[in-house]
Amino acid sequence: MHRTLVDSESIRVTNVVARYTDVLIVLFTALISYHSYELPPLISTNYIVSIAFVILLTLLIFSSASLYKDWVRASLQEEIKRVSFAWTAAFFILVLAIFLTKSSEEISRGWMLIWFLSGLIWLTLGRVFLRRAELWFYKRGMGKKNVVVAGLPDLAEMVKDRLTLREFLGINVTAVLVPDDNPELTSGEHVKYATFSDMERLISEDDVTEVWITLPLNQEALLQDLTKRLQTLAISIRYVPDLFGMSLLNHSVTEVAGLPVLNLSVSPMSGFNRILKAVEDYILSSLILLAAGPLMLAISILVKLSSKGPVLFRQVRVGWNGQNFTMYKFRSMPVDVENETGPVWAKKGEERATWIGGILRKTSLDELPQFINVLKGEMSIVGPRPERPKFVERFKNEIPGYMKKHLVKAGITGWAQVNGLRGDTDLEKRIEYDLYYIENWSVWFDLKIILLTLFKGFLNKHAY
Repeated sequence: MHRTLVDSESIRVTNVVARYTDVLIVLFTALISYHSYELPPLISTNYIVSIAFVILLTLLIFSSASLYKDWVRASLQEEIKRVSFAWTAAFFILVLAIFLTKSSEEISRGWMLIWFLSGLIWLTLGRVFLRRAELWFYKRGMGKKNVVVAGLPDLAEMVKDRLTLREFLGINVTAVLVPDDNPELTSGEHVKYATFSDMERLISEDDVTEVWITLPLNQEALLQDLTKRLQTLAISIRYVPDLFGMSLLNHSVTEVAGLPVLNLSVSPMSGFNRILKAVEDYILSSLILLAAGPLMLAISILVKLSSKGPVLFRQVRVGWNGQNFTMYKFRSMPVDVENETGPVWAKKGEERATWIGGILRKTSLDELPQFINVLKGEMSIVGPRPERPKFVERFKNEIPGYMKKHLVKAGITGWAQVNGLRGDTDLEKRIEYDLYYIENWSVWFDLKIILLTLFKGFLNKHAY
């Protein structure tokens, strides 16, 4: 919940500076790389268009990667990773665009390589510099805001600790206040401890600009008392409900029909995000099917020769919003192999697959027809893997949060799969990764998973 409250703040100066800094770095490194590669002094139209295209991609992808919203709250290591993947994704799209427009002969590949490497270095250094600069100002008391935390002792103390430990938030907790009849906190090294009765005095003494109220949802009377005390003060008020015992997903605060709504578990696939995800899926799946056409034809012939039956295997799976759909795969087993056993989980040592089926499963090539499901809108390239209805009915009562994976479309690959969690692996751990993906979804995260799939997602020791 704390993350959402910080997200709702207006754009910070450092985030605005970061946008302009990134644009200048992309432009600067493009021009320096151009001249250092000893290309003609007069830059041609193709180079100008390429530079403008990458600047636009940088702003869009970096924004999608939350590099202009919450970068000051991520660790420096995480920030560098985000910048690296986002910049790589921008160049991947540039290379794809050059290939599709048949402009590769008109643009120097050496220039692009130098530009990519120098841009990566300078964008990373730019972020490090901005982070250090902001911390330098905060440590000298510049730009920090004084905050009072008021609520029940345990929750108030926890909120105070979280805000204090994160210097990059620019928050200085000056006091912790508890109810008048429960003054359990009496001392502190840098923070004053008092009761609600002392609130107005402490706000005035310490030049406080915000009060963070930390109360459970069942403490309505205390909440009303606090807000009444604060209504005569020109001060910002934030409410941190005690939701830490709940299983939350994409939690946020919104307004609907003039009503404040606390979203506890919602799908990220709504509004513009839904359109963006669909465009991503349709474009990439179309390109992949075109490129993989000859391979899929060869696989079809081998499947047909390996045993009697259709080339494609159709199976009902559970997808978005718990709706069933028919998923396609290259057939890897003899027809009717599960007539006697019924649906079973694939395990190590089983010998049900045909000779070509074993190869297809091990290399994940049996999943290629699922790009047809993507074009039909039934699946996404990236998302939690879909399961059969029988197993869904079983797992939804055994694994906490299992059904939340259906808040997005099922995927061909996913965050769990690129981390080695596929086949006969820990299902609870896999769900944790699926829910992490849903909680942190963005286009750049999808591109990151796709890139990781290319390098380590096809071959897997747990694929049987």
